[in-house]
Amino acid sequence: MAEKSATKEKIERQPMPEQPADVRRRNFEEVPTGYSVETAVLEARRCLQCKKPACMAGCPVGVNIPEFIKCIVEKDFKGAIQKIWEKNSLPAVCGRVCPQEIQCEGKCIVGKKGEPVAIGNLERFVADMARNSGEGELPAKAAPTGKKVAVIGSGPAGLTVAGDLLLKGHDVTMFEAFHKTGGVLVYGIPEFRLPKDIVASEVETLEKIGLNIECNMVVGSIVSLEELFEEGYDAIFIGVGAGLPRFLNVPGEDLIGIYSANEYLTRANLMKGYLFPKYDTPIIKGKNVIVFGAGNVTMDSARTAMRLGADRVRVVYRRSREEMPARAAEIHHAEEEGIEFHLLTAPVRFIGDENGRLVQMEGLKMELGEPDSSGRRRPVPVEGSEFLIDCDLAVVAIGANANPLLTQSDQEITLNKWGYIEADPETGKTTKKGVWAGGDIVTGSATVILAMGAGRQAADSIHDYLTLGW
Repeated sequence: MAEKSATKEKIERQPMPEQPADVRRRNFEEVPTGYSVETAVLEARRCLQCKKPACMAGCPVGVNIPEFIKCIVEKDFKGAIQKIWEKNSLPAVCGRVCPQEIQCEGKCIVGKKGEPVAIGNLERFVADMARNSGEGELPAKAAPTGKKVAVIGSGPAGLTVAGDLLLKGHDVTMFEAFHKTGGVLVYGIPEFRLPKDIVASEVETLEKIGLNIECNMVVGSIVSLEELFEEGYDAIFIGVGAGLPRFLNVPGEDLIGIYSANEYLTRANLMKGYLFPKYDTPIIKGKNVIVFGAGNVTMDSARTAMRLGADRVRVVYRRSREEMPARAAEIHHAEEEGIEFHLLTAPVRFIGDENGRLVQMEGLKMELGEPDSSGRRRPVPVEGSEFLIDCDLAVVAIGANANPLLTQSDQEITLNKWGYIEADPETGKTTKKGVWAGGDIVTGSATVILAMGAGRQAADSIHDYLTLGW
């Protein structure tokens, strides 16, 4: 009956309300403003409640999507958040930054003949309702096992492992190198896309369940893995991410005014450099900005530069628009905010003034040749097409390499040729007994939800180890 009713009503997908582009391009407030109750219920009624929901197959953590959407239709918002929490400890985060278009929504049956159900928007709505009302009950915990687990890194993989193991009855302590928890969720994703208080609220929920957190703790420097075992930890999970910046390796890259995206976004996001001198971490605020790359981090950097007062922000990418890996929504938002795209363009060198400050970039036009090992057409330089672009700030957002600080401190952990930890893809087990790993330190830079999926697999494996043995 639900299928016939939803089909008969022909309800169109409900758009997410947003700040106007000409307003938001100069502030750090969140761009989407969220569904109302009426809009959420109307959107939820579009769900066909399929007997074999394809959407669930597209969710890396296996949220029972039809069930939580059914609760929204019935206005049982408390039930909806409980249903999500069964599988996802970070729904307010996932509802905002997950690439639903290629995951749950990408497999939605409604989307076969029209727009898919806005699963991500509904997840965000439910999570925000629970946070604002305080009505969501904490999930039940199993009886204490007496086992202790150390989780290194407080990004999405680490938070997922911690949440799952807490519910299974284990004692969990999280070690974070920075002064705040959240990992890439707080230092890498800007406020206008993921507000810091949202992440803090998700972490606070885990603390209420029983999570212990130690910040300013650099494992591999202040304390070693062996010392953690000696302190009584029975298992360790490593989720330190891929935090080593990658650069272009062109002449002049050491000029003043050139940042890696890691540093630029960390200064702006976590250390509030945009409020200098109120906060004592300065950031260069360019007027003529270039950002290199084409992923979500590129869009975040470009849109941050615009909000910091740039007159002109250009994204430079050596391939075409079809090869851009950023989410379509992020590219769309960037264009609305006035970000320019210079495609099929590669940097040749940076040019500075007499004080060593960036003033220009020399670029080179490219054309697409035959596909390379990634399956994408390889960019080929066009002879004699060099040109100059004036710029006073450049941000290199072309990816990151493995964080070497911890991995190089323990020789029992096997690394691949790129420096990432070798871990079993099904369990997260490393080559060191009692140690698991997941997220970007294993896969390289990926999405929040994929890191969470790795965290879930590792948590299940750790639980088996603690109860059954290696």
